[in-house]
Amino acid sequence: MSCLLQLLSFFLIISSATSIQTPKHYVVYMGSSAGETAESDHLQLLSTVIPREERERISITNHYNHALRGFSAMLTDDEASELSGRDGVVSVFPDSILQSHTTRSWDFLDDNSNPKLNRGSYLQPHKSSYDVIIGMIDTGIWAESPSFKDEGMGEIPKRWKGVCMEGTDFKKSDCNRKLIGARYYSVMHASNGNNTTQMRVDKSPRDTVGHGTHTASIAAGALVANASYHGLAQGTARGGSPLFRIAAYKACSEDGCPGSTILKAIDDAVKDDVDIISISIGTSAFLQSDFLKDPIAIGAFHAEQMGVIVVCSGGNEGPDPFTVINAAPWIFTVAASNIDRDFQSKVLLGNGRIFQGSAINFSNLTRTETYPLAYGKDIAAKYSPIPEARSCYPGSLDPEKDKKFSSTSTLNKNPSATILPTVEIPRIKPAPVVAYFSSRGPSVLTENILKPDIMAPGVAILAAVTPKDEEESASDGEKPGGYALRSGTSMACPHVTGASALVKSVHPKWTSSMIRSALMTTATVYDNMRKPLTNSSASFAIPLEMGVGEISPVKALNPGLVFETTTEDYLRFLCYNGSPEKTIRSMSKTNFKCPTKSSDDLISNINYPSISISKLEKSKGFLTIKRSVTNVGHPNVTYTSTAQTPMGMKVKVLPKKITFLENVKRVSFKVLFDGSEASSGYNFGYITWSAAQYSVRMVFAVNVE
Repeated sequence: MSCLLQLLSFFLIISSATSIQTPKHYVVYMGSSAGETAESDHLQLLSTVIPREERERISITNHYNHALRGFSAMLTDDEASELSGRDGVVSVFPDSILQSHTTRSWDFLDDNSNPKLNRGSYLQPHKSSYDVIIGMIDTGIWAESPSFKDEGMGEIPKRWKGVCMEGTDFKKSDCNRKLIGARYYSVMHASNGNNTTQMRVDKSPRDTVGHGTHTASIAAGALVANASYHGLAQGTARGGSPLFRIAAYKACSEDGCPGSTILKAIDDAVKDDVDIISISIGTSAFLQSDFLKDPIAIGAFHAEQMGVIVVCSGGNEGPDPFTVINAAPWIFTVAASNIDRDFQSKVLLGNGRIFQGSAINFSNLTRTETYPLAYGKDIAAKYSPIPEARSCYPGSLDPEKDKKFSSTSTLNKNPSATILPTVEIPRIKPAPVVAYFSSRGPSVLTENILKPDIMAPGVAILAAVTPKDEEESASDGEKPGGYALRSGTSMACPHVTGASALVKSVHPKWTSSMIRSALMTTATVYDNMRKPLTNSSASFAIPLEMGVGEISPVKALNPGLVFETTTEDYLRFLCYNGSPEKTIRSMSKTNFKCPTKSSDDLISNINYPSISISKLEKSKGFLTIKRSVTNVGHPNVTYTSTAQTPMGMKVKVLPKKITFLENVKRVSFKVLFDGSEASSGYNFGYITWSAAQYSVRMVFAVNVE
């Protein structure tokens, strides 16, 4: 009997031990904000799920009160589950760590644009134009960079409500009329499986990584003459406009970017009254689960409701399909391209043969006579695809194998090579070309919204960095110049941010969806040889790679027609995508009702500037898609439609002509698709509405089954 009692006691102890849960960092999302919410309300809600004897561990790390409601806190899994069922709570999800997606570019956009303006004329807003404020959510900022000087800038807009926070090696005086605000977040948490740890944080807006400084200078950097990267890409560095304002929100540390902190930064940016938010950050495509558990998607939704444009990088996991991220329809999602400039180095083999390829190498690499060679496939990292290892793709090589590799095993005896200094090759053709690394669509969360939206320069972009960032690549005794070349959709995103700011400055009353539409419908699908855009494999680029094409900022100032996507469109999207009506009501704080008929296929009917259809059955005949356009050009004008379609695809536009009058600003039309004779798989084309000087292009992607 005593043995039985001992055994029972043992199991009770084990059961008790295994039932103890370690608190983790969670985000509690409560929908739209109705104004300032007392932090005590969050504490009261939290106290309802934490046992009285454990109340001392209640710790709220972030309060969201401005664009949205909610908070982040340490919770056990059971407490999080219980909290998710409470009235007024939309979702509760573990905090996650996101990563960054790491000037010739603006000149190239101007050169490749049609029509053109005099160089720089659209970069200097007229005194009467709107004073645009860009919120950069990133790794902070290096305020001393010449890209953030405020010469020639007017007074800070009176509507600005933000702050310049002091911190380690950062004073209020580091802000100026260009860099008008800077915030940092002193508490960040990193979650890894069942564990949450507090991250190392520099208590300062100062950028110690370089990523935030680089992206901010691309979006709105001042004119800086004779900028270069160790002599390469020499010229004038500049952002989208020297007179746009910057507010920096340091939501990332060297270890990454917690979703809870990004959400707090978005909330603060909306409160501070920024016009545009730029986020070159994201998770892996295959870690996405739900738009309402994605901190960037949640924050962007509420920012958009408040009239703020949110531009995000689409990710660097290409060229595989289904890798695009930040793909909610209320986010402006950006792919990356190259510009008409390349950097090439020659490799001189020991046998005298010379090979040339794209690379950036400096003179210090030639100080020793030769270097040993190895095949990429022989030093490939575990599970890394051989083609990626052959191209030295980031993360594809194993450093330990590289150290131990005996080159004589697969190459000629004692193979060696000398790497010659890099040479800049200007005016290359074709350009732009879709970058190899740029993430491709469709989105894993829905194929009925075309993502990415648009493409912009993101390869070898010259922009400002921190001194430490550049010192790491400088030759011995070389003085850093403060600028570096970087690649990624992180670099493409601020180009679209700057272009959006340009349109906003000219059309301050336009909604965020109107500005996005203006840029999308005027994008170019031709390169600098006036041929269709291609990808890095020299194949024709498709919308799942480049969206609607490469941005053309000047043309977007006068688009003729725009597609206005409303909050109701976005709420219907959530219905069609499977979110419960009760959840959507909590999120929007409205009495919104989902349509009686709700299915994923109906997403194609939200009023978006492009069309994506995930399934067009050959046996079903014509499928009808509806759209509406608003005239923002000349009144009393008639537009005529034309369709460029793939072989076998039948496309009808009804009516074929649409007319706008003084009192008729918005007109609806239908597009009918029949794939009965089309090839199976994705088919691409576009519909163009033309009138006088206007040409409004709407791209479509249709998957025929």
